[in-house]
Amino acid sequence: MAAVGNGLTSSVNTGKLASLRQRKSKQDSKTRVVSEDNRTVASDPLNLSVGAVIIKESIVKESDTNNLVKTTVIQETVTEKSFFRRNLPEWIYEPEYMMQGKEKDPYSVHRHADSFFSTSSGFTNYRGLLNLCLILLVVSNSRLVLENIIKYGILANPIDWVHLFLKQPYSWPNVLLFLSINIFILFSLSLEHLYIKRYLSERLGAILQALNVATLLSLPATIIYILHPNPIFSSVLLSFVTVVSLKLISYACVNKWCRDNLKNDAKKDFRRRKTVSVSENGDQKTKVSNDEMKDYLVTYPDNINFKDLYYFIIAPTLVYELNFPRSARIRKRFLVKRIVEMLFLSQLIMALIQQWIIPTVNNAMKPLADMALYRVAERLLKLSIPNHFIWLLFFYWFFHSTLNVIAEVLRFGDRVFYRDWWNAETVSRFWQDWNVPVHRWALRHLYKPMMRAGFSKVNASIAVFFLSAFFHEYLLSIPLRMFKIWAFSAMIGQVPLALLTSKYKFLQGTWGNVIMWLSLIMGQPIAILAYVHDYYIINMGTLHNQTMTLA
Repeated sequence: MAAVGNGLTSSVNTGKLASLRQRKSKQDSKTRVVSEDNRTVASDPLNLSVGAVIIKESIVKESDTNNLVKTTVIQETVTEKSFFRRNLPEWIYEPEYMMQGKEKDPYSVHRHADSFFSTSSGFTNYRGLLNLCLILLVVSNSRLVLENIIKYGILANPIDWVHLFLKQPYSWPNVLLFLSINIFILFSLSLEHLYIKRYLSERLGAILQALNVATLLSLPATIIYILHPNPIFSSVLLSFVTVVSLKLISYACVNKWCRDNLKNDAKKDFRRRKTVSVSENGDQKTKVSNDEMKDYLVTYPDNINFKDLYYFIIAPTLVYELNFPRSARIRKRFLVKRIVEMLFLSQLIMALIQQWIIPTVNNAMKPLADMALYRVAERLLKLSIPNHFIWLLFFYWFFHSTLNVIAEVLRFGDRVFYRDWWNAETVSRFWQDWNVPVHRWALRHLYKPMMRAGFSKVNASIAVFFLSAFFHEYLLSIPLRMFKIWAFSAMIGQVPLALLTSKYKFLQGTWGNVIMWLSLIMGQPIAILAYVHDYYIINMGTLHNQTMTLA
């Protein structure tokens, strides 16, 4: 009976407590405003409808069987209307879905339904319109191609590129400078051998490695600047110099980490399991036993040899490892397809430069000389289409065809040379995805070391962009023998743009992707016209009566 009485007393107290809470909830409550968090509605990124989050605290006093008073704070969250919600009409925030009544006649012709283009209809299949856009794109560009041929005739001639190299007496130093790169590679290898034999201290070795890379970057650039060979071939040579210098930095850093690992007598090593790839059709796999895999692994200092270093120099990566993933075999059909793509696309790119880019730039000379802004803008828009088309072709030619050919010949297993940069919704994501080898190098040898040294993420990101800006200017200013820092400024300008698109949500998503495409389509032709203008002003003194040719 005592248990029953206690249960009845508990039930009565519970009912009283509920009644007290209902009465007290209608009383005045104190409020405190807290900062908005992820409770904000996701479909309102500009925060037009939801203001600050309010937490109402209601104080309820309860009495138990012993007449002891307990105080309970009941919190409930409400949303305060923002400035826009308070001042704009309510119909702006009404949902777009249609209010539907119950269908009375199942055989009725008409029913509640939205039009297909309404967002509330749920219709998303616009494949036919996408095909229409592609057809219009092809038709409009075909008209431009025909207009170009009618106006200028057939200008594309692959023999002109051969003549361009053979006719220039100072083009041959580019070949000699290319061969001289091996001196710096072998010097780096000899330093590693001195490390192994303990003839070289870490401090002195680091200084010599730094001098080796600095000389590699400065010596060819100095000779090119003095002799002034053809800028096209000079820029290609400096691209090779840049790639080798980044590889040598990675090679020296990884071997130093291995030495530090041995000195610390740690169990962790820098070995990595070799992997095998799947064939092109994806249905054949090669299995290797664990014992056989151990025989393939290379450990420090067995990796310090001529063959290992030159494999890394030729491999399509900038980051050194003791054991790269290797494919089981060379896929001949895949290799032939990529070689055909290389040959065809290289000829197409050179033809488009001759047929489309050079005449358009020549027609921009007079507007640039007269500073006729409207005509310059018209030339800029006309140049943007072929330039962007050539840039896309170059991307496919280099990052897919060429690098896959090198990787297939070397049986290099990691083929992630790019990611889906075309879907990038921020500027930072684009630069991470469109050139994966450079991104991996910057992440491993610049960004993460700066983070470990105590720098902030922003400072480390700025350093990465600064290095990229330096090499962009290095590849353009030295062959052209002028320092106008247009490419450098363009890359540094990506820093505030990346910060803005990362900070503000409304600049991400679709709008972020649009910003990325606009920066590519319009930024490159602006740089081209800027460099053409300054090159002819510095070397010729004027833009009037000037014509750009391959000769």
